[in-house]
Amino acid sequence: MAAKFLSLACIRPNNSGNLSPRPHYPSMPKYPKGVTVSSDEEKFVQGSEAKALFSVTGMTCSACAGSVEKAVKRLPGIKEAVVDVLNNRAQVTFYPAFVNEETIRETIEDVGFEASLIEEEMNEKSSGICRIRIKGMTCTSCSTTVESSLQALPGVQRAQVALATEEAEVLYDPKILTYNQILQAVEDTGFEAILLSTGEDRSKIHLQVDGLHRESSIRIVGNSLRALPGVQDMSFDPELNKLSVSYQPDLTGPRNFIEVIESTGSGRYKAKIFPEGGSRGAHREEEIKQYYKSFLWSLVFTIPVFLMSMIFMYIPGIKHGLDTKIVNMLTIGEIMRWILSTPVQFIIGRRFYIGAYKALRHGSANMDVLIALGTNAAYFYSVYSVLRAATSPSFESTDFFETSSMLISFILLGKYLEVLAKGKTSEAIEKLMFLAPETASLLTLDSDGNVLNEEEIDSRLIQKNDVLKIVPGAKVACDGFVIWGQSHVNESMITGESRPVAKRQGDMVIGGTVNTNGVLHIKATKVGSESALAQIVRLVESAQMAKAPVQKLADRISKFFVPLVIFLSFSTWFAWFLAGKLNGYPKSWIPSSMDSFQLALQFGISVMVIACPCALGLATPTAVMVGTGVGASQGVLIKGGQALESTHKVNCIVFDKTGTLTVGKPVVVNTRLLKNMVLKEFFELVAAAEVNSEHPLAKAIVEHAKKFREDEESSVWPEALNFESITGHGVKAVVRYKEVLVGNKSLMIDHNISISLDAEDVLAETEGLAQTGILVSIDRELVGILAISDPLKPGAREVISFLKSMRVNSIVVTGDNWGTANAIAKEVGIDTVIAEAKPEHKAEKVKELQAAGNIVAMVGDGINDSPALPLARRSTDIAVEAADIVLMKSNLEDVITAIDLSRKTFLRIRLNYLWALGYNILGIPIAAGALFPSIHFRLPPWIAGAAMAASSVSVVCSSLLLKNYKRPKQLETLAIRGITVV
Repeated sequence: MAAKFLSLACIRPNNSGNLSPRPHYPSMPKYPKGVTVSSDEEKFVQGSEAKALFSVTGMTCSACAGSVEKAVKRLPGIKEAVVDVLNNRAQVTFYPAFVNEETIRETIEDVGFEASLIEEEMNEKSSGICRIRIKGMTCTSCSTTVESSLQALPGVQRAQVALATEEAEVLYDPKILTYNQILQAVEDTGFEAILLSTGEDRSKIHLQVDGLHRESSIRIVGNSLRALPGVQDMSFDPELNKLSVSYQPDLTGPRNFIEVIESTGSGRYKAKIFPEGGSRGAHREEEIKQYYKSFLWSLVFTIPVFLMSMIFMYIPGIKHGLDTKIVNMLTIGEIMRWILSTPVQFIIGRRFYIGAYKALRHGSANMDVLIALGTNAAYFYSVYSVLRAATSPSFESTDFFETSSMLISFILLGKYLEVLAKGKTSEAIEKLMFLAPETASLLTLDSDGNVLNEEEIDSRLIQKNDVLKIVPGAKVACDGFVIWGQSHVNESMITGESRPVAKRQGDMVIGGTVNTNGVLHIKATKVGSESALAQIVRLVESAQMAKAPVQKLADRISKFFVPLVIFLSFSTWFAWFLAGKLNGYPKSWIPSSMDSFQLALQFGISVMVIACPCALGLATPTAVMVGTGVGASQGVLIKGGQALESTHKVNCIVFDKTGTLTVGKPVVVNTRLLKNMVLKEFFELVAAAEVNSEHPLAKAIVEHAKKFREDEESSVWPEALNFESITGHGVKAVVRYKEVLVGNKSLMIDHNISISLDAEDVLAETEGLAQTGILVSIDRELVGILAISDPLKPGAREVISFLKSMRVNSIVVTGDNWGTANAIAKEVGIDTVIAEAKPEHKAEKVKELQAAGNIVAMVGDGINDSPALPLARRSTDIAVEAADIVLMKSNLEDVITAIDLSRKTFLRIRLNYLWALGYNILGIPIAAGALFPSIHFRLPPWIAGAAMAASSVSVVCSSLLLKNYKRPKQLETLAIRGITVV
């Protein structure tokens, strides 16, 4: 059994339920001390940023990640630093003019971890990416053809084509290939390609500029815009009056562009945001209208043909008129049916000819080929029959014009219903896209923070550092932090968190969420494509592009499906025709209006049009689209079909302890002095040593020590000399001429500090209470023990119990001591514990579990002390990028939701395949006449075509049933609440 490893990242919210501001890092120096940089130099420096990826070994929990990040951020010239403890990596964005990779690496090692630069993967990061809408794809064969053509291009690293969304995502090397060449490659396969976005578009704005009629005007406006700081590139489309500007959002924004354009021409030029018309919803609406219009026009011609062929022949007066002969045996009815069916065949049905031609031109065959062959066979045989009747005094014609026209009409109806249903599969992502408000209230403040002016602007004109007013009931226009006011914000549409979250000065807010009560003034930090909403939408879009491994079944079948159906169709016709000529069946079987050739032809056409490759192609992607969309609405971001397929098989979960099973906010709960000593003096020495450490346990000790200094104004601790941080053990320093050691039992043993029996008893008691015991030695004598507790998350025990009922085994892994780890595990009901584990030990354990045939999921915090939700949305956040599933909330029950949703989605995929394969396996023999000898049941071609159209619609509707997904009822009864961090 192939074992797989799945990682889930839990995103810890920054606050919950209380009004205390979240902690922030102290401000870091942008440039080295004593260095002054002019504004021009600053622009140059900021424009020449670089990224470096490091492998960091030795980290055991999110606390380690926090210490590494903070140390790196303290370096001058660091723009951003993100550390992923799950994958032991750190990604740093920096300005090479002030710092280099080697300095960053040494800084990480100074914290106590081994670090090395990963050059290969950073080279991969420079790859370009583009998203393309592809018009004209009808089945898996089409998407496979396009995907193969894209993957064959030199410079393409990865190409994914999604039939359900009619989009492609291409990762390529911009040094070898341009996106225009990629678009041309799609066009060469016979489909229309429209560029949706490129990686460069993340800081790009499109403006509609009226008045630019001359080249000189375009040049003047272009020069004026290029003079602005942060403008990187621009292009102008004179046909649409569309000006595209790439820029650095930290330095400028769209309002500046509009102001410059309108001031340049002294009022002659007018600029505004370019109207959006290329969204997925707009494209889908256009496609729905096209199919609806085509279907209605086909009915105009098909209904009279149907009436003349099926109804009027039984009404004596009308039948006599239609049977009136014009030339030889040619009747008025035949001429009218020919005239009416021709527009349906060649004008309304033109799309099928075009699709078939494009497919055959590239050596593939799709559904259009089957439709074109089937309708042409019926139409041209009817033309032959009519022409023969016109030239023969004795030949009585039997035409099938109603077959071709009704066949096309029913297929158009099916395509209309299919596109309508497919549009509903992406409703979840479209709702996310429309969460952002259309307008925002922009405030102008004076130097003292007083409001001077308030104006309403288009939300797309918001720039970084703008101050916005959010009134009760209004949506938050962009990501930012509160600078004034307090309120509660409903974040359920982003995180799935049902209860409003308290916000006050300093707290982060997310664009698209709803302010419930008080008025807030916020400062914009992430706008446009950098926002949380945009990042989530991109993540879900990418997830819908990624194919599930089970999709390979449909891809393999599609390669030979259409040729096989054509072969079966001709074989059916030939077998029935031969049987008729050789008297293989009684003449009474042949309907009175046909001969043996026409009967065989009907069977052959029915086989050709009943076979449906579309249902197979839509079975997986539509279910994945709905499943990932439902997950996003529940605060569970599932990264595609691969993650869904892996998650539904998970039978073993490895939980990180700190920040995952526990709150991740340690506090000192007890102090035991083993020698006579003033408590205040004891904490003075301990805090002086620990204040230099970045470890959360050290922070907890320092915070606790502050309680004994409340009467003193000074917050400066005594100087610590010869400070040394010993990774995984503790710290060592000389304070007031006394050697102070603060750490675990191993630290004391390594320094030959004797531990008394009383101290051993205290340690055992502490660890038995699921607390961490920290020993303090002064001048090589053990003087005290601190008990530090990191409480369990509410509901952790119930979640573990529920996982057991789902036949999922749980394991806890931690770098903490065995006593504390066992106590925590016992409290939550986990039997298997891995304590005092280094990262390599965790990896070894996972490999052991996989070798035993388990499908393993790792649930870890994967984040640090940065603002939690904004971190989830940053493209540079490698923890979230590396995870297969991202849980937007801290609640552990979302692990259950992720597994349960993946199981329900994969069950739906199996049902879709069962229906799609079963339909073809049963439908083709029936259409071929398998039941005709026994019960004389024959499937007319137009009914076969209707059945084919219905099969695709039924598969999409089956996937849509996932929209009714509800979490397991048992979860609703659990008393699980959000975590309040004070």
